[in-house]
Formats: sequence, structure tokens, C-alpha cells
Amino acid sequence: MLNRLILLALCLFPQLLFAAMVEEKVKHSLDGVSFESVLVYDDAVNVPRPAVLMVPNWLGVTAQAVEQAKQIAAGEYVLLVADLYGENIRPKNSSEAQQAAGMLRGNRPLLRARANHALDTLLSVGQKVGLHPQQTAAIGFCFGGGTVLELARSGRDLKGVVSFHGNLDTPNPADAAQIKAAVLVLHGADDPLVPPAQVAAFEAEMKAHAHIDWQLVSFGGAVHSFTDPEANTPGKVMYHERTAKRAFVMMHKLFAEIF
Repeated sequence: MLNRLILLALCLFPQLLFAAMVEEKVKHSLDGVSFESVLVYDDAVNVPRPAVLMVPNWLGVTAQAVEQAKQIAAGEYVLLVADLYGENIRPKNSSEAQQAAGMLRGNRPLLRARANHALDTLLSVGQKVGLHPQQTAAIGFCFGGGTVLELARSGRDLKGVVSFHGNLDTPNPADAAQIKAAVLVLHGADDPLVPPAQVAAFEAEMKAHAHIDWQLVSFGGAVHSFTDPEANTPGKVMYHERTAKRAFVMMHKLFAEIF
């Protein structure tokens, strides 16, 4: 009897046989620099889905980042893991990552240009797998969190941006006047890399523009990189399972609202 029920289910829902999270390398270029990002989506879903740009931490596009993207995208989003460094720059350690990320953080116009280009790439290549071009958001982790905030400050027409333990500073706070997206900042209250003064400056930046829909959630007991299972430097960068789970729930709740 059980075997017959299984056979019936497979006949009624043949798509279950083929459902899989797909990852596709996407090559693109800007101003003579070639990039290789990764498009992630569920190939069993055939209805339009929101488009989500994901900027990973300062290590850039890694296998871990792609696996994380698959968990986030599931059957709900078409997601692009954005390469902002260039296909020939793949940091192997924190020193190389600091150099790559520092170059872009030291040149915010270039950082914004590359983030905008990555979003354009997502909207272009994602059409073939059924994204909804009017439902777009961007998320980022650490370096990526600061990047998506700069993307929002650039005036890009997004529904929302979510920063996970990202840097909050900007050289041009007045650019916040251009923000159109709902902003959700998920911050570790004990993060030594994003100190209270930086948090206070960000709050002042947001408060200066009444039109911005923004939230900053400060998680007690969490430091930098609280969503990264490999982060293991107590008091500085450390995975915090409880906070990570709550942060992702908050992201999905925001997306349910804005989409």
C-alpha cells in the first residue's frame, strides 16, 4: 500500500523528481574588469519570484557563500552572489581579504558602481528563470552589509536592503536622502568592529531623513560575523547561533512585507 501511495504522489507531482537548487556561474564586466558571480535558484519553481542581490563577506564568492545563498533563496527568491572584486581576485586569507575589501571601501563611488552593476546583472540574467523585476532587494554580510547600505544610498530603486553585522559608516551621510528602500540593520551589540559611535552616527543619518523606513536591531551577546559558522575569535568575530536564527527570521519577515 505504501509503495502505491509513493507512486501516486510521484505521478501527481512529477516536479518533485526534478526539484533542485541550481547554481550557475555568471560572467559580466564593467570598465574593463571581468567578474564571475553565481546565480542561485530553484529550477522547480515556475512562477515569478523576487530578485535578491547577495554581497558576501570580505572573502567574496566562496563555496560557503554559495551554500548560504541556496539556503536563503530556497524556492522563494532568485539570488545572485555578487562578485565585486573581479574574477581573478579570490582572497585566501584575512590579509588578502582586507586588502581587496579595503580598496573598495576606500573608493565608495567605485563600490557603488560595482554593486549597481551586479544588481543590473541579476535583473538581466535572472529573467530566464522567472524573477520579478519590480520586487528587488539586496542583502550583505560584514563587508557586504556595508556595501548594500551604500547601494541604497546611491538611490537605487529597491524594495529593501538588509545588513548582517555590516559596517555602518559612510563618507557622505547626506546621500541618505536618496534612499528608497526599507532598511534593516542587524547588528551585534558587542561588535568591536562596529563600535557605538559608528552606530550612533548611522542612527543620526537615518533620523535626518524622515522618509526612510529603517530599523536597527541590536542583539545582546553577539559580536561581528554572528551568522558565520566558521567565525571563531571570541570577543571579536564569533558565530552566535541564536542570533543568527533570529536575524534570518527578521529578514524573511521584512521580505514577506515588502514583496
